Amino acid sequence: MLELSDAQIGGWVGQFALPFFRVASLLATMPIIGTQLVPMRIRLLMAVAVSLVLVPILPDVPTVDALTLSAFLLVLEQVLIGVMLGLALQLFFQVFLVAGQLLAMQMGLGFASMVDPANGITVPVLGQFLNMLATLLFLGMNGHLVALDILAESFITLPIGEGLSTNHFWLIAGRLGWVLGAGLLLVLPAITALLVVNLAFGLMTRAAPQLNIFSVGFPLTLVLGFLITWVGLADVLSQYQQAATEALQWLRELAQAP
Repeated sequence: MLELSDAQIGGWVGQFALPFFRVASLLATMPIIGTQLVPMRIRLLMAVAVSLVLVPILPDVPTVDALTLSAFLLVLEQVLIGVMLGLALQLFFQVFLVAGQLLAMQMGLGFASMVDPANGITVPVLGQFLNMLATLLFLGMNGHLVALDILAESFITLPIGEGLSTNHFWLIAGRLGWVLGAGLLLVLPAITALLVVNLAFGLMTRAAPQLNIFSVGFPLTLVLGFLITWVGLADVLSQYQQAATEALQWLRELAQAP
């Protein structure tokens, strides 16, 4: 009959279960993998697979009793670290939704929205288009592998039992304004061009008051907005690389010890 001691059970809990909670929390909250498009069972199997790969190379983890308050606090700590890293990636993808919202409002497409199947919320069509483009670029440039690499490094720079500090939460709060700034910078040329178009229509109205600017300007603004957006896509890659570099660097800073 196989008998297991408390020390053996505690060692297994600390060696596998604690890293598993950090990995599973990240995969459950990060974009793409953590969306509703990926079933929960698939995410759970991915978390188990990643944990099995990481456990042999991780530094020593504390041995804890499975049913004690200290074990519960360690599990809660790992969940918070994983959610924090996943939230950082979510903020990066929100940049493109904000950019699409700003551009849609300037074009007069603020009413054109659709249900995002990944998050289950209503987003502007242009925002969804930019979000899909960012998703393809993120996967094409192996951004998900970089995120997993940073996760693996976090077990060294932020060991289990080290604890979080208020600096991590201040880093997240400080990046909330970065989302709006990066989104505005992404579509600033298009917004500026559409502003010039609207100013031109205003001058036309002053010069010819009998001209029905609403019946003429609205469709022209839409057509020119789509044309400006199409031309601006040529520079999306460079702007995406800059935003992705800043986001991943910020993610690496979050994974550092306090």
